[in-house]
Amino acid sequence: MFKNLLALIGLVALVAGIGGYAKYGSQVAALDDQAISTYTKMFEKVLATGDAAKGMVLKYKVNDDVENADVVESINALAEEYNMRVTGDTKMFTIEGAKGDEVKYVENISMCSLSIAKKFLAYSHEFGGFMPCRIMLIELANGERWLYTMDLSLAIHGGHPLPKEMLELASHVQKAMLEIPARAAEGDF
Repeated sequence: MFKNLLALIGLVALVAGIGGYAKYGSQVAALDDQAISTYTKMFEKVLATGDAAKGMVLKYKVNDDVENADVVESINALAEEYNMRVTGDTKMFTIEGAKGDEVKYVENISMCSLSIAKKFLAYSHEFGGFMPCRIMLIELANGERWLYTMDLSLAIHGGHPLPKEMLELASHVQKAMLEIPARAAEGDF
């Protein structure tokens, strides 16, 4: 009986797989080579945490010996190194009397490569939803501090392959948004 049940489950999975391939196979084949692995990585984070936002952002712990002002100064200096322009710096809020892991302080730094932004907006207006890139500094009442930024992997690899020039430009921005918060979290200038 158990063996027949497993055979039935296998048959259903096989039929579903064949049906899915027949319906979506050519569309999936047209996607970027890294699309499936990128979506899988995001989905694994969502499954593990139950939080969709955790699947779409990158997080960097700020060293204890680096002050908030130094983190922001580092981000500004590093943005120039990566040919990014800081387009905004907003202290969102400070909560006096916050306790434990409550958010005490939030500052948001926005940046963009204007020449790359123009090319991406000409390619697809929807890329405007990813602009400008942001790095958020969050300080908890317990003293922990984190930098958060959007993981650009889906924007780059989630659809059809970008043309070669667009991929190179997007990779430059992605590198900046990986390295700037990582370095700023250590107080690097």
